[in-house]
Amino acid sequence: MRNLSNFAIALLLFNYSFSQDSRVITTGVPFLLIAPDARAAGLGDQGAATSPDAYSQFWNPSKYAFSSAKQGFTASYTPYLSDLVNDIFLGSASYFNRINDRSAVGIGVRYFSLGDIELVQDQFSNALIERPNELALDVSYSLRLSDRFAMGVALRYLRSDLRISAIDPTSDSANSFAVDISGYYQSEEVFYNNFNGRWRGGFNISNIGPKIDFGDNTREDFLPTNMKIGAGFDFIFDYDNKLSVGVEINKLLVPTPPIRERQDTNGDGVIDNNDDIVIVDGEDDNVNFTKGIFQSFGDAPGGLSEELKEVNWSLSAEYIYRESFAFRTGYFNESDEKGARQFLTLGAGFKYNVINIDFSYLLSTSQVRNPLENTLRFSLTFNIGDKFYEEY
Repeated sequence: MRNLSNFAIALLLFNYSFSQDSRVITTGVPFLLIAPDARAAGLGDQGAATSPDAYSQFWNPSKYAFSSAKQGFTASYTPYLSDLVNDIFLGSASYFNRINDRSAVGIGVRYFSLGDIELVQDQFSNALIERPNELALDVSYSLRLSDRFAMGVALRYLRSDLRISAIDPTSDSANSFAVDISGYYQSEEVFYNNFNGRWRGGFNISNIGPKIDFGDNTREDFLPTNMKIGAGFDFIFDYDNKLSVGVEINKLLVPTPPIRERQDTNGDGVIDNNDDIVIVDGEDDNVNFTKGIFQSFGDAPGGLSEELKEVNWSLSAEYIYRESFAFRTGYFNESDEKGARQFLTLGAGFKYNVINIDFSYLLSTSQVRNPLENTLRFSLTFNIGDKFYEEY
């Protein structure tokens, strides 16, 4: 990215505000909502109740307590707005260690780069390069409360450095912190006539934390506090063949922007700039993050019908052959009035020894362009140490 106008376009597209509707919910640090790994991306951005893998750190850390691997490292790369620029990307890495039969720990990092911005004052000046970026660092702990159910908690540090110091030398990066609370259930393998089966369920309430303050006395944005609830079933046909299907719903726990209009507040009979802008429908969204979470379930100006439009849903299927090859597909749906993200995903995975390589591709089914459209995403996983065969 080589100039400020392109940077502004990228920021506009990045904030998930793809609809002209004034009540699309926007937040700070929205990069936290981008699927960081190719497996989840190939499953329609699902991860709350899918089978455990090394990327559980970013979706549902409680799944680590059911991991068949003792330890694992991950690395992934996701190009962003690849049809427009070539230097915006999301990179992530994680590590987990299943300490014993009942508990596990994990750490993770996500880095979102908005590319290089070249600022030139005039033809005689040297160009100044700015590199805006955002960062998330987190650590998690998961514990099995029973043989079939585990819970996890994650603590996250956030930094958003979108400042352009050449324009505003006094600006500084914005910082905040957040907590995730998650749970995961995995049933025993049950015999059903011609196949065995296993039920899965999970939830993750992520990014619970105070607003992020950008220090300009006007911007103090909610974090993308988000609730994921999912369920799935594994069709285990034999030792070599398994098909997993899943469904997931997703909702931002952030207040819906109310409808505001300028009204004749000074009583002079004329509506002009001397009058105030007031809320005419909905609830005030200038609240703290704890009140905002509870308010988000019933504050939409359109009532229950609008609240339901704020719930996204996705479907997925994953076929695995001999634990060595996987083919994946998924579909994600968001209301046209709340962002219009609707897309079909395809993915594949290969395992060689202790290395997993995953790929995914996104096909938008919406009239609104998706920033990840026509983007090939890939991720690597290294599973090391002993195996926990008793789970399978």
